[in-house]
Amino acid sequence: QVQLVESGGGLVQTGGSLRLSCAASGSIFSINTMGWYRQAPGKQRELVAALTTGGSTNYADSVKGRFTISRDNAKNTVYLQMNSLKPEDTAVYYCNAGVVTGWDLNEYDYWGQGTQVTVSS
Repeated sequence: QVQLVESGGGLVQTGGSLRLSCAASGSIFSINTMGWYRQAPGKQRELVAALTTGGSTNYADSVKGRFTISRDNAKNTVYLQMNSLKPEDTAVYYCNAGVVTGWDLNEYDYWGQGTQVTVSS
């Protein structure tokens, strides 16, 4: 069993900042790509940022220059620093990880439960 738990969401004003955290736990051999997705009401879930173990990053165009993804491999935790927040950033943010499990050494895709980010104008 592997689970991802997000934290750090909340209500902020336009221009404010939040730092999201996602900690993975369970029978983990290693974690490959970790990332953040978001889903606003009535919209499809979209990639916000992703980070491989080797350090390669991928950001949505809408957040480039404002958001930064990082990870602490020793803690199996990924972070999303969100600066200069805009109302259009309002969404439920989901953590995602490609986990190589300890029981069979195969990679599985896991998702967190989501954390709400609301940016008021």
